[in-house]
Order: sequence, then structure tokens, then C-alpha cells
Amino acid sequence: MSRASIRPRATQWDRGKELSAHAQLTIETGLPVYFADPHSPWQRGTNENTNGMLRQYFPKGTDLSRWDAHEIAAVAATVNSRPRKSLGWRTPAEAFDDHLRSLRTGVATTD
Repeated sequence: MSRASIRPRATQWDRGKELSAHAQLTIETGLPVYFADPHSPWQRGTNENTNGMLRQYFPKGTDLSRWDAHEIAAVAATVNSRPRKSLGWRTPAEAFDDHLRSLRTGVATTD
């Protein structure tokens, strides 16, 4: 894969039917959407990593209908609170909070 094929700061989605309205999303939000090439999981790193974490709780082929919303929410909370190497061993919430704080630099707040 060449560096030219990497498109920074854009959402890269899989090729599912549920994404057929991607053009409308781009029009409404200004967010460009790029699709990974077929059979190229390295182009979907975060997606593949998240799938791997979820497989610890729901092995491939698991019927999710046997789990209630509370149980699935508990797994989501556990996965989302794990520190990530890509975030400097911060959790996603910590990284997001740091980002929000950086946006407020020099601006008066009511905190």
C-alpha cells in the first residue's frame, strides 16, 4: 500500500448495504467518506481492533438476540473504558476530554 492511498482525516467505512447513503452524509455534514479496498483489513485498523476486542465477549457467530440491552451496554462500557496504545494509553473518553480542553484554550468558560 502506498502513502498516496492513505487519506487522512476522513471516515473510512466498510462496504455494507447500510452505507448506501454515504453521498448524502457527505453533502449534509461535509465529512468525506472513503471505502477500504476489498480484502484489505489493514485499511480499517480501528474497526479490526474493535472487532477483536468484542470477540472476547461475543465469539464470531454469536446470536446477539440472546443478550439484553443492559448486558450489551455493559460490554460496550468495558470496551470503551480500556486504555489504547494509539491514544498514549489513555481511554477514548480521556483522549476526547483532552481534545475538548485543547479547544477551549484561551476562551473563557463557566467551569
